[in-house]
Amino acid sequence: MTFRRLATCLLLSTALAGPALSADLRIGLLDDADVLDPAQSRTYVGRIVYAALCDKLVDISTDLQIVPQLATDWTWSDDARSLVMNLRQDARFHDGEPFNAEAVVYNIERMKTLPESRRKSELASVESVAATGPYQVTFKLGKPDVSLLAQLSDRAGMMVSPKAAAASGANFGAKPVCSGPYRFVERIQQDRIVLEKFAGHWDAAAYPLDRVTYLPIPDSTVRLANLRSGDLDMVERVSATDAASVAADASLKSETVIGLGYQALYVNVANGARADNPLGKDKRVRQAFSLAIDRDAINQVVYEGTQAAGNQPFPPESPWFDKTFPVPARDIEKAKALMAEAGVTSVDIQLQAANVPVTLQAMQVVQSMVAEAGFNVSLQATEFTTLLAAQSSGDFQISRSDWSGRLDPDGNIHQFITCKGGQNDVKYCNPKLDALLDEARTVTDPVARKAKYDAANAIMQDDLPIIYLGNQSYIYAFDKNVTGFKPYPDGLIRLRGMDKAE
Repeated sequence: MTFRRLATCLLLSTALAGPALSADLRIGLLDDADVLDPAQSRTYVGRIVYAALCDKLVDISTDLQIVPQLATDWTWSDDARSLVMNLRQDARFHDGEPFNAEAVVYNIERMKTLPESRRKSELASVESVAATGPYQVTFKLGKPDVSLLAQLSDRAGMMVSPKAAAASGANFGAKPVCSGPYRFVERIQQDRIVLEKFAGHWDAAAYPLDRVTYLPIPDSTVRLANLRSGDLDMVERVSATDAASVAADASLKSETVIGLGYQALYVNVANGARADNPLGKDKRVRQAFSLAIDRDAINQVVYEGTQAAGNQPFPPESPWFDKTFPVPARDIEKAKALMAEAGVTSVDIQLQAANVPVTLQAMQVVQSMVAEAGFNVSLQATEFTTLLAAQSSGDFQISRSDWSGRLDPDGNIHQFITCKGGQNDVKYCNPKLDALLDEARTVTDPVARKAKYDAANAIMQDDLPIIYLGNQSYIYAFDKNVTGFKPYPDGLIRLRGMDKAE
């Protein structure tokens, strides 16, 4: 599989080299993106592609400030229940349709009503959005939502062509039409996504590259080999075991940034028949599973100290981290006692994980650790998009997945754990937790808001529908001829200012 994939990538790069424009950046991705529709998608690598394909109402800066993109400025009402945004007047969609207030209204309503949309919980506070001028929109909120701007800096704020979306419906992702600096050319599943420069973009002069090709290559060794051979120009999420060799390679450059997200195990507690097992039905068994894991050992052994051991949806350095629940030390005796209390001595469980070497290595370590507490774990390696489909349908018992993180704490919790959360694949539902997280969206005072998250965290630490393992950093490597790259804490590759010398 490894050498076949390498050969495929080599052939592909050769095929592209002939007709490609002079400045063609080839980026190696750890996974393949899922559907390229901001309303429906959920993969991290999809967001990397969107950074070039789909402009948003607002974006973030390298120091995590909200900055203008398609919206030029915004104003909150005194009661924080109305948000007025003024819009760019020089933006267009890739099909030539104008970007204006009516387009924003269409997009927000589509995100809220499309049956397949995963953005509904992110925009739940928005009661209505109206065009209050040709290039002005007003959001009316049922209650204050301090997370809304952060939501609009991601997929919920990505604007797609109303004409194309109306014509395509749920199939929009097969040929997405957005307003970003690069337009969609083609996609071959599990092989490549090709974008080319959109000359009509409002900031086109800031994007020197003519074309960008994204190639999913899950094997980090193969990905790095393609970079070194010149068949890739850049790779994201370099394996921790390769970081030192990249730094020592004079032909390459590298950048590292600490991310906003987490690594976690999602336990199916109520999503169909496969939740019917001791791990899914009894929180004491989940607590035992968590206590049998040495998180710091995984970081040191598998990730060579480049990650951070964690047990919450925020890194330990985050101001939102609840210090009353420090990262737990491994405690096999307590784990066994919890198992006995639950009336079980052993549990057979299937753990699915993406077919990525470093991920599988980490899960093999977990498999060995929890075996001492009585868990007989069988590992199932699968393609990442297949894994997400299995999570959505409930065809899993425990699933290993990352979340790349969001600027606002709400984006790391609400959609995964509330009863109607758009990405609540485990189908956990606790009305008390919902109330705390909904209230946290309305609180403007940071201290009072953190108290809500601390109370929510106490429930999550007890029930453990999601078992957090750690917090990742993003390591990038790229050819020395690539210039202008700036790492962002959200891990996305923004192409503004990037170029490649030929």
